[in-house]
Amino acid sequence: MDAPAKYLSADERRAVTVEAVVELAASGNPSDITTTAIARHMGVTQGALFKHFPNKEAILEAVMEWVAGKLLARIDRAIAAAPTPWAALEAVFMTHVQFAVQHPGVPRMLFGELQRAENSAPKRLAQTLMRQYGERLHALVQQAQAQGSVAADIDVQATALLFIGSVQGLVMQALLGGNVRQMKEQAPAVYALFARALAANASQPPKAAAV
Repeated sequence: MDAPAKYLSADERRAVTVEAVVELAASGNPSDITTTAIARHMGVTQGALFKHFPNKEAILEAVMEWVAGKLLARIDRAIAAAPTPWAALEAVFMTHVQFAVQHPGVPRMLFGELQRAENSAPKRLAQTLMRQYGERLHALVQQAQAQGSVAADIDVQATALLFIGSVQGLVMQALLGGNVRQMKEQAPAVYALFARALAANASQPPKAAAV
């Protein structure tokens, strides 16, 4: 990352700091990111960094705010542009995958915050993001059911969990394999399986054997 211009407004400096953390998280464990590393990545001193953030926790909080704002905004645009709720579900899935490809540090940050034992402000923001994301999915599935494109007996909450879990599975496999772009390559096939499970005209799955 190139060193930022010498004179930046407070908002600009905060934005550059968030960008630095996301970039650092793309290549390492977010919990290992220090304020020293952030300042070095930005080309500033720690003193300059702390003029805009009182501590590392405040930096992580700003990062989570950025992640939530950016991801939900993209999702909302994808929903608004889709012709039907059914089409919107696929658009949201692909939008989320594309966001993760463009910002591979974001999934690492989210997983890291959600796994923290303490109830920190960044963790609460991550939890709020997941809740708001789920609410959008619930609405889309219910609308698609009303239009007859999703089976009426599909559990809405389970569907949202499977949707998000499918994206997270793609992300985890890509991170483990060290190839972030494979998410985009594998996403269509993964979504096709998800959609087949939801479709109103899909054949009924076999009943589980009695135990």
